[in-house]
Amino acid sequence: MNLKFEEVRAHILDQLSKRLTLDLTYHNIEHVLDVEGSATRLARMEDITDRDIVLIRTAALFHDSGMMNTYHNHEEEGCKIASMVLPEYGYSRADIQGIKDMIMATKLPQTAKSLPEKIICDADLDYLGRIDFFMIAHRLKYEWNILNINTMELKEWYLMQEEFLSKHRYYTNAAQVLRDQQKKGNLNQIIELLNNQ
Repeated sequence: MNLKFEEVRAHILDQLSKRLTLDLTYHNIEHVLDVEGSATRLARMEDITDRDIVLIRTAALFHDSGMMNTYHNHEEEGCKIASMVLPEYGYSRADIQGIKDMIMATKLPQTAKSLPEKIICDADLDYLGRIDFFMIAHRLKYEWNILNINTMELKEWYLMQEEFLSKHRYYTNAAQVLRDQQKKGNLNQIIELLNNQ
């Protein structure tokens, strides 16, 4: 059975646009589309088959769908949503299990095993190695503040970012080639900011 990817994509984007709250300044539809685009680019660079690219893109579109229902453990919730929705669009049990494995791999700390899981994890944190890192990171800080998840002073935030970027490693060669240099630059900027406190 053929996968009805464009139809399921339209469905989940419609749901996300209606049901994600405005409090989600980081985990929003813009992030979902960003991860889908990054995952597609990385998959092509890693010579993934067209069918597997569709599965990776599907996982990217659903990876934060659980945020429609819950903030904590939203990955598990996203797996439930994918399990309910995807059979209607021609996805097999094996396809859906692979997609659920990709979604769960993005849960921090990331635990990717297969290449598709590694691609989705790298795509989810693609912004760490981009010039818009600080802008996107502050959207996450703002989201945490609004939702009272983790309110912290700016210095505390930068110390957390320094630790996260220092420990983070991209899984795929593609992400390393594309993002490692800028990620190092972002880390150096954080260290400089902290030294000037």
